Amino acid sequence: MKEKVIEIILNLLMENDIKINIVEINELTSLTSDLGLDSFNLAQLTVEIESEFGIDIFESGVVINVGDILNKLK
Repeated sequence: MKEKVIEIILNLLMENDIKINIVEINELTSLTSDLGLDSFNLAQLTVEIESEFGIDIFESGVVINVGDILNKLK
């Protein structure tokens, strides 16, 4: 599951030509400050995650980092 989420994030970064300054994406990686995602990118990520896993990741609150996404998928 974690690998698939990271794969989705990396694909989104590549599709939108977003450069990041971190070596590894992990649970503490911030979607906005570390990855530079804006509101449009977050909407794209939400659609991809929800489509892949069949869950509303924002249903019970805001998602700030990769760990938040993984916790919602458990």
